[in-house]
Amino acid sequence: MLATLAKALGHPTRVEILRILLRRDTCVVGEIVDELAFAQSTVSQHLKQLKDAGFIRGEVDGPRTCYCVEPSTVQLLKTLVQSL
Repeated sequence: MLATLAKALGHPTRVEILRILLRRDTCVVGEIVDELAFAQSTVSQHLKQLKDAGFIRGEVDGPRTCYCVEPSTVQLLKTLVQSL
């Protein structure tokens, strides 16, 4: 499981996206693209990888998707890293 989570965080952009989401206590929609110097499609690909690994949840809100952190996965990562 540690390898799967580490792989999802293996790109600096995905780490930054997770940091952005952790700084906020609410779901984030378009602000992620505004904070990064990447196209919407690139950010969407990174969001998909984070979602597939369980780091984030995405809820459809009309034509948009609202993203927020899955705290249990972040806690699992912390526990796994501490046990090294």
